[in-house]
Amino acid sequence: MVELHAKLALSGEAGVLFGQERGSALDRIIASLEQTFSGKSLYPNVQTRAAHLLYFVIKDHPFSDGNKRIGSLLFLQFLQRNGLLFGSDGKPRFPGNAMVALALLIAESAPKQKETMIHLVLSLLDDE
Repeated sequence: MVELHAKLALSGEAGVLFGQERGSALDRIIASLEQTFSGKSLYPNVQTRAAHLLYFVIKDHPFSDGNKRIGSLLFLQFLQRNGLLFGSDGKPRFPGNAMVALALLIAESAPKQKETMIHLVLSLLDDE
């Protein structure tokens, strides 16, 4: 995070508050992705965990500044680590400004639209 902050600060894209975690909010978000109920995972696959990671980081504001950028970066890294960054056709799932548009859409959505936002992200991760 320090390296990202330094690069963004040099270009004037991040202030001193960028990436400053608010308590242990990010740890709680990450732990929530592994929650179970009656022995079953609430987020049963990688795609569902990825969608909720993006949504929770953007909407729950675990950082003082940079939640959309950091959430997008974490989401893309999570996809990369799990072999989902590219579709079955070999093309990036989020080309150009698609990730920016998705992050802004989630940020502007009403809380009651959570399931719709999650469904949208899941549909973008589906190869069928």
